[in-house]
Amino acid sequence: MITGVAWSARERRIPYCERLIRVKNVLILGAGQSAPFLIHYLLDQAEAHDWFVTVADRDESLARERVGNHPRGSATYFDVNDLALRSALIKQSDLVVNLMPPMFQPQIAADCVQHHAHMVSASYREERVRDLDRDAHRNGILLLTEVGLDPGIDIMSAMEIIERVRTRGGYVERFRSYGSGVPAPDVDANPLRYCITWNPRNVVMSAEHGAQYLLDGQIKIVPWHHVFQHSWLVDVDGVGKMEAYPNRDSLSYASVFGLSRVKTMIRGTLRYPGWCETWLQIVRLGMPNEHIRIPRLHERSYAEIVEMFLPQSTSGGRLDSRVANFLHISETGRIMENLRWLGLFSTEPAGIDGETAADALIHLLRKKLVLPPGARDMVAIVHELEVCYPEENDRREKITSTFTHLGKPGGFTAMAHSVGLPAAIAARLVLTDQLPLTGSHIPTHERVCRSVLRELEKEGMAFSERVTALE
Repeated sequence: MITGVAWSARERRIPYCERLIRVKNVLILGAGQSAPFLIHYLLDQAEAHDWFVTVADRDESLARERVGNHPRGSATYFDVNDLALRSALIKQSDLVVNLMPPMFQPQIAADCVQHHAHMVSASYREERVRDLDRDAHRNGILLLTEVGLDPGIDIMSAMEIIERVRTRGGYVERFRSYGSGVPAPDVDANPLRYCITWNPRNVVMSAEHGAQYLLDGQIKIVPWHHVFQHSWLVDVDGVGKMEAYPNRDSLSYASVFGLSRVKTMIRGTLRYPGWCETWLQIVRLGMPNEHIRIPRLHERSYAEIVEMFLPQSTSGGRLDSRVANFLHISETGRIMENLRWLGLFSTEPAGIDGETAADALIHLLRKKLVLPPGARDMVAIVHELEVCYPEENDRREKITSTFTHLGKPGGFTAMAHSVGLPAAIAARLVLTDQLPLTGSHIPTHERVCRSVLRELEKEGMAFSERVTALE
């Protein structure tokens, strides 16, 4: 008998004979709406591959719910701003799956490099994470970001098409790629035709960085408060017309994909028609703001908060009328009806947990935009590439590649499945030494792209493709 050793909760739950073998530790940071399938997948694989999964979240009860009673899993409290706690958890991990909000990615990545832990993330790669490339190489660590749905599956599937075009001696003239997470087409849950199936902050702050893209050789720069004015319709096979708006920095992906001759370069987000005109007015009002702290926010009503954003010149009269006048929109039109339905003019104390107007919107979306019981959500990715083949008499064609995936009523949402599966596959490949890379990468790397796409196809996540000739 061994005495004088205090086994951790993780070690106590693994049979003693297995403790004699080095068990790899997987740390999942975040147990929110995008996490359930990833947690399920890694726990399901844990015994076969000798690893242990710890799920860490500020809401420890939610983390415990995600883990259940799995013998190779545990849950723990996590505050990303607690440096000592964050460092301690990462230090004892072989791999960290980072599902925290993107703003925390650089700190977590830096801790992973310092403590020699690999990191997989579904969020966009921050510049500071890219700059950790040399240190990650030096420490033999892989920092793999943008390996979810969008970014993730969209990047890998686009790269596969582009490489196929290059193999035939062609090049891409125009590139448009769109991603979406919405209710299934048959769900009529609310006037906005939108339900929250992922981090609501990402919805509230979706325009915070503005956007830029390339259109017929011209750079278009879109300030944050104009993003939802730059919208257009896109036909999605099997779904119908959807509304697109530009997503962050499309220009940078021209170099990522190696598209030196591209004339149009657009990455966008899809919603059902009508979303942009409504959310534009919420942005114009100024409410997606997470910098200005509002005193005693939890005691206030939404009407009080909206009032704060109106100038002095609009005083007097009903609040909704004054908002319509301030925004120069019809008081009786659809947009104002949507704002009323959301509850922006409610005089009841809202009980908001937070300090900013953005927190108030997050609270509101969680309450109002709920996917109904038994309803399904849908994710969609659409690529539209116009390509030219100089070796084939400059023949030109348009390639339309479409992926749609529906959630299971009462089961995993399409969002959780399609965000979690690529990240989980990448984590498994790293843990089983099938992805021998170091440094800071996104999944355009050939080894990542091919390996993950092959596994996704085995799980039924495949694209349909349509090719049409262009004159």
